[in-house]
Amino acid sequence: MTAGVFDALTERLAAEGRQPRLSHGILVVDVPREALLATVATLKSDFQFDMFLDVTAVDWPDREPRFDVVYHFYSTQHFARVRVKTQVGVTDPAVDSLTGLFGAARFMERECHEMYGIAFRGNDDLRPILLYEGFEGHPLRKDYPKTREQPLVPYRK
Repeated sequence: MTAGVFDALTERLAAEGRQPRLSHGILVVDVPREALLATVATLKSDFQFDMFLDVTAVDWPDREPRFDVVYHFYSTQHFARVRVKTQVGVTDPAVDSLTGLFGAARFMERECHEMYGIAFRGNDDLRPILLYEGFEGHPLRKDYPKTREQPLVPYRK
């Protein structure tokens, strides 16, 4: 069943000028950030990738654009996974939010924003969830100094 959905998806994306590839048994699709929402909506509606698994980023400090924003989706009908990647630069590290398509994106985008500093346009709640409110910097960026001390924040009573 997986091969059928991968073939159909590859054919559709090739017609749109994209070349998906297989990596470790997962179809990987690179999209420009302007096409992210449309591509994910197509995956959901036309190919039944109905489960949003996660979003993260990869920091490439010596490359421009510096960050890969990486999404994983699963189809409960086809029992297949797909990875969608887009790139953002350090001067405008922002992509459109997927909260309109997947409610679970609200929480996962918060974590990615907190750890990498990537903004998700349309997600109205990007408060920290793992670090405290006064934390300075983004600890999963490769240029974050691991010996850095954070300012002390008084406990609330």
